[in-house]
Amino acid sequence: METSKLLIISTIGPENAEKASLPFVLATASQALDVEVTMFFQSSAVVLAKQGEAGKVNAEGFQPLKEMLDTFLEAGGKLYLCSPCLAQRGITKEELIEGAEIGAAGTLVDLVMGASQVVTY
Repeated sequence: METSKLLIISTIGPENAEKASLPFVLATASQALDVEVTMFFQSSAVVLAKQGEAGKVNAEGFQPLKEMLDTFLEAGGKLYLCSPCLAQRGITKEELIEGAEIGAAGTLVDLVMGASQVVTY
């Protein structure tokens, strides 16, 4: 049986802690159900992958975002960041958390075409 593949695209960053947390809730819940999860961050969501930033995002009623991010990566989740979005914010590869990869439109198209389902936040 082929593994289900979920792609989560997020455009919400630290400016809205609740909306930034929701993709991680879905991602970690999906991983608990043996779904292969990949996340692709665009727009301000890329800021969450800058070292130290996820620890600043804590939405009431949710697990801290940093903990969910760590859980996601430790469970084998893949995280891609939009290269033009990083450049626009002056974020360099050296400033990113371990495990984050950089991709552009072609990467996203490939991920969308290979996913069983796609969810966008």
